[in-house]
Amino acid sequence: MNTKTALLSVMIAALLAGCAGNRNAYRQPQVEPSLVEAAQDDRGMYLGLLKQMQAQGAHYASLAHIDAFRQRFGDSPELRILQANALRETSDSSAASTIYRGLTKGPQAAPAWHGLGLVAAASGDLDGARLALDNAVRADPLNVAYLGDLGFALLQAGQIDQARAPLAKAAELGPDNIRAISNLALWALLSGQPATAESMIQRANLPPPTRAEIYRLSQTLRQAVAASNAAPAPLANSTTLAAQQRTDAASASRPPGSMLDRFSPSSSTAQEATP
Repeated sequence: MNTKTALLSVMIAALLAGCAGNRNAYRQPQVEPSLVEAAQDDRGMYLGLLKQMQAQGAHYASLAHIDAFRQRFGDSPELRILQANALRETSDSSAASTIYRGLTKGPQAAPAWHGLGLVAAASGDLDGARLALDNAVRADPLNVAYLGDLGFALLQAGQIDQARAPLAKAAELGPDNIRAISNLALWALLSGQPATAESMIQRANLPPPTRAEIYRLSQTLRQAVAASNAAPAPLANSTTLAAQQRTDAASASRPPGSMLDRFSPSSSTAQEATP
């Protein structure tokens, strides 16, 4: 090998080594963290917009935006819950129920069970509504809306005693929640405690239309329960009947806990006398 050939070989080797050393220069630039955060911010803002649209009743528009969201950011359980809610509100209960059922085992289990409960209640399936709403409360025991809807479903079924615990929990967890206070006042009316109900309405400063709706619902539910109880039932002996009457009277005289204590006109004396 002559001197020129050896020199050329050294130059080629050095050039190849230099290319290998600069290999990173040809890689695709990494995405800046700020750009990733901006995309996540856009996703969160869009989800917030969808929830706001549904809160304002624009359910058809939210369905269109849900499709656009999915094209841009992909699917997620949270997005499917919003889609099911919109479908339920636009009277597509079958499609909504299908989505809800597919989410009862994951992170959106609580709202999925709640949605199924609302679908069942709207179709008149009171047993199915109570079961689904009870599952929603089990999955999210601090949710005021779930507790209130469970209590109201129990009122619809005539289970007044069973309704007091979830309704009282909802009212105490959400003392400024008009719906929670209204439901508890409704329970008081159906329990034969009109003075307690009126005191709650006045102290919460509920507007006249809300007060009128509470009294209207009490009449409607009372008539519905009376009609359902009009069917023939097995005769009870006098001992059983007397015991049941004593139990009913005792439960009616004892409101469910501290929330009703605070609203009751005679709470300072009646409740202190009751162990």
